[in-house]
Amino acid sequence: MADGFVVARGWRAGLNWLRNVPVADEVDRRNAPTLLVVLLMLAVFPPLTWLYRALFSGVPWRPAEFGAMLGSLGLSLLAAVCILLIRRGRFQLALRLLLGAVAVLLMDAYASQGLAANRFEAPIQVVWLVIAGLMAGRHVLWLLYLWMAVAFAIGCWHDARAATNPDPSLALAVDAVISMLIFLFIAIVVDRSSVALRESLASARARGDELAQAKTRLEAEVVERERLYNQLVHSQKVEAVGRLAAGVAHDFNHLLTLVLGYAARGMAADGEEPMRAALAGVESAARRASAVSRKLTNFSHRGNAVPETFDVNTALAEMQPMLHQLFGPDVRLAFEPAPLAQDIRMDRSEFELVVLNLAANANTAMPDGGRFTIAVQARPSARVALSFNDSGRGMDEAVRQRVFEPFFTTSADGQGSGLGLAVVGEIVSVCGGSLDVDSAPGRGTTFHITLPLAVAAADTSGEMPRAVNA
Repeated sequence: MADGFVVARGWRAGLNWLRNVPVADEVDRRNAPTLLVVLLMLAVFPPLTWLYRALFSGVPWRPAEFGAMLGSLGLSLLAAVCILLIRRGRFQLALRLLLGAVAVLLMDAYASQGLAANRFEAPIQVVWLVIAGLMAGRHVLWLLYLWMAVAFAIGCWHDARAATNPDPSLALAVDAVISMLIFLFIAIVVDRSSVALRESLASARARGDELAQAKTRLEAEVVERERLYNQLVHSQKVEAVGRLAAGVAHDFNHLLTLVLGYAARGMAADGEEPMRAALAGVESAARRASAVSRKLTNFSHRGNAVPETFDVNTALAEMQPMLHQLFGPDVRLAFEPAPLAQDIRMDRSEFELVVLNLAANANTAMPDGGRFTIAVQARPSARVALSFNDSGRGMDEAVRQRVFEPFFTTSADGQGSGLGLAVVGEIVSVCGGSLDVDSAPGRGTTFHITLPLAVAAADTSGEMPRAVNA
């Protein structure tokens, strides 16, 4: 197990050594591992072969072997130098030195031994041709092929001089031409393959550059769009603040109408009790104004409500004087309480704000007067239903579908913020209730609110209802 781990680790280290070469050109960097393997074989195997020949073969040395040994060992030394050059990033220099040395040795072999003696070296010569075409380029490929063609011709001339046959020239020439044609075919295939590979790589590089530029442009567009989006959000926030301010002014206008009405009543009052009643009305309207301000200011972030348990019938009955003050004299008010007490648990100021918003909406819908009715009915499953009906002009289906949207209003500019019914919907939803509207043009509008009773709220929250504050 340990030996296998060491072998695997050494194998990975060897592969990393072959791949991690400091060569700038991408094609050369991909070809470097293959050339390093060839150079390592040239640097290692010939010296080992000659070492075996000198020490262990037992065959006597022939005079011609010394020259062959010197050439082979010289090539091995050159291969070692080329390895160092590649490890220093000089890939093309190492490749050209190697091919140059191979060309010199090839020419020497054909000049000294002839064409026939080197016939079995043809596969190795094809390898050098392929390496030249794939790694050095088509110019080096065709230069090496022409060099080989000249070497074949010289080898043919050498064999013709050494032949015993009186007329061998034609056969030797045919043999040389066939060798040249075979190598020409190989050179053409290698040339077209290398050109196609390099063109494909160039196209891929160009496409990569285009993608990089597109990415840069896209990133710039994203930054610009984010900047524009932030500007849009900022402008929407400014617009929302303006609408909120208009909404506060609009809703406060209703409350100020109440305050002024109670103040006028107090000024005209004759006696202490009417004065107390007028001041109580002013205080109640001011308290509701505080609730309006708090709710509008914290519309998107619910504030700290103060829930209490109170009877819906009692709360609505106590609001009747304020509602009479809110509506004009041409609007008739009707209140239909439930037969029994209907205790709910919520912030009473928010409950009164719901009623006040619905009443103000009804008052706007009845500019020529009409009837506004509030009815309370007990419902199954510990719930209570409240209905607020006006005899105003009503709403079509398109308006009814959007009536609870924030900032949606059918009022003229400056006369409504579009927040009143949105506030009502939020308050009812947070209290666990439901809100619906029934309306049609010319038939008036009825808002239906269903709220859980205090017993159900206590069961849900785990708290006991608290007594109504005195």
